[in-house]
Amino acid sequence: MSVPRVNVLGVGVSATNLQQVLEVIGRRISDGDRSYVCVAAAHSIMDCQGDERVRQAFNMSDLTTPDGMSLVWFLRLKGHRQVSRVYGPELLLAACERSLERGWSHYFYGGAPGVPEALATRLQRRFPGLKVAGTHSPPFRPLTPEEDEAEVRRINCTRPDILWVGIGSPRQERWMADHLGRVQAPVMIGVGVAFDFLSGRKPQAPRWMRRAGLEWLFRLASEPGRLWPRYRQYPRFLFFLILQELGLRG
Repeated sequence: MSVPRVNVLGVGVSATNLQQVLEVIGRRISDGDRSYVCVAAAHSIMDCQGDERVRQAFNMSDLTTPDGMSLVWFLRLKGHRQVSRVYGPELLLAACERSLERGWSHYFYGGAPGVPEALATRLQRRFPGLKVAGTHSPPFRPLTPEEDEAEVRRINCTRPDILWVGIGSPRQERWMADHLGRVQAPVMIGVGVAFDFLSGRKPQAPRWMRRAGLEWLFRLASEPGRLWPRYRQYPRFLFFLILQELGLRG
């Protein structure tokens, strides 16, 4: 399945929806391919504007899905009416549900100490029979080459079908790009804060706010100090997008 991409300020965002993403994941696992999936919101696109390595990581992915209503609306305006939001936590839950019939196994890499274990426990309660290959919370600092190699070995020895990477954006996108081919899981998926939401560590915005494109407001109210630098970029994102559509910005 070939999924078209739309240029959003130099980032190719996949014109897709949740069901198509699940089909691509299933095909990669069946074929034994090595790939990774990014989920992108407006702040992800803005992270790429000043960091070529991050931009390349998003563009090298198998899929870079619209994990933000502003991107969904833009892709629909460009004629891709089938597009819907591929929200990290919802993608994780949908993949776990599908794995019950497909037999996929999961490894959860990321989060603070105890978070990936709590996440796995909650998911196994919600989806009895879910195969969890392993969990690990890496330190919040750059790893030495020896530490990194040990973590790759730890993951590979469990042979997961899907490696969920929850170490925050854009760190997780750089990590997946750097480890493509070294990590033997057919699919790596970066889902950022989904570990915290689904483990119960952080509150999640109500569904109506997520559908209305107001999740950022809920999260900003919950963590203003940490998230204000991220969300203050949104007016610039809109301005740059207008310039792109006027042919004044590539």
